[in-house]
Amino acid sequence: MKARLEAKTISRQIILMLIVTALFVVAGCGGKTDSAATPAPQGDATSRVVKHAMGETEIKGTPQRVVVLTNEGTEALLELGIKPVGAVKSWTGTPWYEHIADKMDGVTELGGEGQPNIEIIASLKPDLIIGNKMRHEKVYEQLKAIAPTVYSETLRGEWKNNFSLYAEAVNKKEEGAKVIAAFDKRIVDFRTKAGDKVKDTVSVVRFMGGKTRIYHEETFTGIIFKELGLARTPKKSTETFAEEVTKERIPDMDAHRLFYFTYEIGDNKASKQEELFLNDPLWKNLSAVKEGRAYKVNDATWNTAGGVMAANIMLDDLYKIYEIQK
Repeated sequence: MKARLEAKTISRQIILMLIVTALFVVAGCGGKTDSAATPAPQGDATSRVVKHAMGETEIKGTPQRVVVLTNEGTEALLELGIKPVGAVKSWTGTPWYEHIADKMDGVTELGGEGQPNIEIIASLKPDLIIGNKMRHEKVYEQLKAIAPTVYSETLRGEWKNNFSLYAEAVNKKEEGAKVIAAFDKRIVDFRTKAGDKVKDTVSVVRFMGGKTRIYHEETFTGIIFKELGLARTPKKSTETFAEEVTKERIPDMDAHRLFYFTYEIGDNKASKQEELFLNDPLWKNLSAVKEGRAYKVNDATWNTAGGVMAANIMLDDLYKIYEIQK
């Protein structure tokens, strides 16, 4: 009797094992035909062709190891939630601008924007390189031999166009469009709330080591001012970007609101240039200075960085200066 019970128990165990095995086989076969159950690896994704300043580049899937060779490109990636594996150092900072430093931990510095280190770039094994024709045209062939490479055309205030290109390259075109839309919404909000304040003239001055410039329309600040509808002072030259001036030209800097920033790289030369001008009687006699409407603002976020994050910080500053509630 005991032997029969044991035999039945063993038979039931064998039957149960066969059923379980059959279920696994069926599940395995089903998995081969169900693409949702086992997503394809990133590298197997459909390729895209991105048109850019140097032609066309095929990019597969969503790049995971991106190298970026412009300051504004770095901001674009960070805004899209991507930390690059390598980036050129900021024009000022050690090595990153203060407003991005906390997001750049672990990013390999590639040297300056004007001459990035090709060997370090290759060692990072990137799957996408983002550069700029104005800065890096001569090394394009070298870079595209390392990884798919996409170039923007210029850096003269074209941050929106560049941002959209970079968003497309990293397979985040829709996310990029939302970022631009959000910025444009802020522009409209400022213009609406500012009212007649936009009619007050503005001017922009930059102090550098041994140089002083009046900045015009085709600059980072100039394009944003144009979007905001801010009135500019009449130009004394045909220059659309900037013109270098001496102290005798200080009267040409005057406006209802005067914004100035100083490009200091650590040698104190730009700061001395600023001091030289600010202590000049002609500067002190400017109506904007005498009436407390001359504002020193941050060179990185108002000019040098030139990206989406800087643009939003600049807008934040303008809301405060114009006393507009956000």
